[in-house]
Amino acid sequence: MSQSSETSDGPSHPVPKIMIEDPSNPPGQSPPSPQPHTSSCTTATEQVAPLVDEASPSSSSSFELIDMDALPPAYEPVQPHWFYCRRADAKDSWLPFSREDSQKLEDAYKAGGKEEVVVATEGERYDVRLTERMRYAVYWEQAPSEVRRCTWFYKGDKDSRYMPYPEDFSESLEEAYMIAVTLDEWKRKLEFPTGETVILHNPKLIMQYQPITMQDEWVSSPSEQTRPRTVKRGIENIAVEIPDGEPDAVDHLVFMVHGIGPACDLRFRSIIQCVNDFRSASLSLLNTHFKKAQDEKKIGRVEFLPVNWHSALHGDATGVDEDIQRITLPSISRLRHFTNDTLLDLFFYNSPTYCQTIVDTVASEVNRLYRLFQQRHPQFTGAVSVAGHSLGSLILFDLLTNQKTSPGDTGSQEALCSENDLKDLGIPLGPRKKILCFTRRRRILEEHWVGAPLLAPGLQAGREETGAVPPGSVPRGHTFLRALSTTSAVDYEYFDVGIGQVSINYPQLAFQPQTFFAFGSPIGMFLTVRGLKRIDPNYTFPTCKSFFNIYHPFDPVAYRIEPMIVSDMEIEPMLIPHHKGRKRMHLELKESLTRMSTDLKNNVLGSLRTAWQSFSRLPIAALPPVGEAECVTAESPPAETEGGRAEEVEPVQETLNEEQNIRIGMLNGGRRIDYVLQEKPIESFNEYLFAIQSHLCYWESEDTALLLLKEIYEKLGIVFEQPQ
Repeated sequence: MSQSSETSDGPSHPVPKIMIEDPSNPPGQSPPSPQPHTSSCTTATEQVAPLVDEASPSSSSSFELIDMDALPPAYEPVQPHWFYCRRADAKDSWLPFSREDSQKLEDAYKAGGKEEVVVATEGERYDVRLTERMRYAVYWEQAPSEVRRCTWFYKGDKDSRYMPYPEDFSESLEEAYMIAVTLDEWKRKLEFPTGETVILHNPKLIMQYQPITMQDEWVSSPSEQTRPRTVKRGIENIAVEIPDGEPDAVDHLVFMVHGIGPACDLRFRSIIQCVNDFRSASLSLLNTHFKKAQDEKKIGRVEFLPVNWHSALHGDATGVDEDIQRITLPSISRLRHFTNDTLLDLFFYNSPTYCQTIVDTVASEVNRLYRLFQQRHPQFTGAVSVAGHSLGSLILFDLLTNQKTSPGDTGSQEALCSENDLKDLGIPLGPRKKILCFTRRRRILEEHWVGAPLLAPGLQAGREETGAVPPGSVPRGHTFLRALSTTSAVDYEYFDVGIGQVSINYPQLAFQPQTFFAFGSPIGMFLTVRGLKRIDPNYTFPTCKSFFNIYHPFDPVAYRIEPMIVSDMEIEPMLIPHHKGRKRMHLELKESLTRMSTDLKNNVLGSLRTAWQSFSRLPIAALPPVGEAECVTAESPPAETEGGRAEEVEPVQETLNEEQNIRIGMLNGGRRIDYVLQEKPIESFNEYLFAIQSHLCYWESEDTALLLLKEIYEKLGIVFEQPQ
């Protein structure tokens, strides 16, 4: 058995014993014992010397006719590709970097140097420390993962994908392969000091064998110890999907806030993983729906960053988990643990103590990510938007409602003196609380005396408009049941129509968002139970001029916004088109059958033929591809009736824009606010069965991602293309 060779210039790795394998031994069987003529080698120079087979050409063994003029194939070094390790469910899986990132890592590796080199990868969301061979997340907390320069791979019978060998093991395989190719001699067997045996039968067939007594991390079960493993050289010889690289230029930045609980979908994945899916969907849509703009280098990409607030609320800092656990019943423990970890977030947000913690965490995390992004992208000049799912959308709504248009715009919200000021004056705790309570009550009453509602301007709680009233009287629209609650240091505001929002101090964001996207949002329900009857059509967020309420029709948590603005008429939500164009086929069929039934019943068209024409008439999507409506209007000939008379066709463009042009206040700049996704065919069979899944579908919804991209790039003057 050969021993490891160690040099001062490079890493030490086991040097294998090389021998010529008996050609009569069929591939796949256990390797035979070493032949007497076999010699071992301890240095790279000794390995190059070929070992000649002493079998006579006239023996009964098979032989090939050799063309003496043919030259052996020239050796070409293997092309490495860089991978990183991801651990999930106590199992490691190796994933490749994109070709662009792998090339950056390879260039830095070849440049050498003793100092640590940091290479930014994956849209600069991860940094790779080359010498350390570790990958670190930039924007969020995540365990570092191992990085490997991969050239040789193996796969067992039960493995689903090829796994890369360690770098030193791969170097030994590459040296043996180089010798075999250079000398054109195969059937070489490599025996490593660790016990593995690799046989190079020919360039296409290389196998690895393990001893029966071997127990190491590569062995999945004792029954597989003697089974051979297939060995491949280079990434081009294995089935692996290499991700596409991301454009360097960032056109827009979107912060995404999660809802209740630490998991964001039915697979119990974190907000980081779900946002990764949403980002991947958007990159794919840019390649298909914005291809022309990409080819012309007019656009780069949209960056999506997750905002995690759940860990700050449930961590050791607050101690709330421990307090809740002490009062939790021992029965149905799994269900109670789920409730404590998820549903309680709703109650926490209505708690005067923890609501402040949640809002502060979201705002500080968004601001931290924004500053860090600016540091890593100093050339970024684009706008910033925010998106929230479920409770996360309500948090953002309250934050945006309480933003100030300028640093000096504090209004009457600032007290004349803070609790710290009173404490510095030596005032005891009891009198200090009474003074603060009195000043807060006086401020609220003064706001009503000048005609200002308790909530944000435009968010009206009473049935009547609030008018200016003399000091000392109470406005008609805001009759108090109680002026203030005295059970907590943080006051609640009560109206005659319900309980108001918790009174807390709202932090300010470091930027003014361009658009607010709400996914599966309960904003409408929360505003209603807070006492709001309607939203003033002229109301807008102080610093954000666009608002989209996006929901799945079966989402049990989602509520509409438009009926709170326009209450005197029923308006259907805008239908989000399928990313492949038009409506889903089952929805078209359903609407066509409904139209046909109505036409036949009312005898509007007067004949079965015209009823059939009604059935075959294609429905119009709420948001058609740009330019499609004009083409249809211009090219559609007049329809022929049964008597040959030309019947005037209803203008397609007018029908198309009828609902889209309805002015729904100024919360979205006068445009529509409620947008509904199309359910999938399987979801139509049982809407109750897919209710929970519908609330969690937005992270992987290409239709949702396309709506965001369309809104973002339209403001940049870029229109999307509908692929054929």
